[in-house]
Amino acid sequence: MTKVFPNASFTIGDAISEKQPPQNKLLSAGETSEETILTVWKKSLLFNCNGFTVFDSKGDLVFRVDNYMEGNKGEILLMDASGNPLLTIRRKKMSLGDSWLVYEGESMEKPRLCVKKSVNILSKCLAYVSSGNNNSRNNIMYEIEGSYSQRNCAVFDDKRRLVAEIKRKEAVGGVAFGTDVFRLIVWPGHITTDSAMALLILLDQMFGSSRR
Repeated sequence: MTKVFPNASFTIGDAISEKQPPQNKLLSAGETSEETILTVWKKSLLFNCNGFTVFDSKGDLVFRVDNYMEGNKGEILLMDASGNPLLTIRRKKMSLGDSWLVYEGESMEKPRLCVKKSVNILSKCLAYVSSGNNNSRNNIMYEIEGSYSQRNCAVFDDKRRLVAEIKRKEAVGGVAFGTDVFRLIVWPGHITTDSAMALLILLDQMFGSSRR
């Protein structure tokens, strides 16, 4: 089988290299072409637990989700490689539609983000992301478009700049990994990597195998 990344004892097969793709897009003033490329494995490090394991381009573990349990989908904890809590994702109570709040650490005060699933079937938008607990259209920070089931999503900011992408990953020789191993590409100047990972987790809740 193919190895996801070389620096982890729990990987599966031969190592692959993660090369930076050539930069072809035009940049506006103040933008940077440097991106962070993460490999996302839809698998927990814990036995009998669903979740995510995320590696950087060097093969080092950077994020993990181990509490993605069947009976506790209303709260999800994003941790760093050592298991320290980074963000807590909670389903928004008493809300119309599928809405979630993203908090710093394990706090329940002053959410960083509010993410709401789009209900317009004619729109190409999958979800709207706003700051704090205000999900009004006037407060939108990001819009997510594409197809999560195909692992082909783009996150745009309020100026329509591409700030993150979800893409399929190919091993050496062009062999596809399928949908359980894919890439998260982040432009940190416009969104933090942990926020981008939180959006990915919520796309899986809304449109992936983890949805109710």
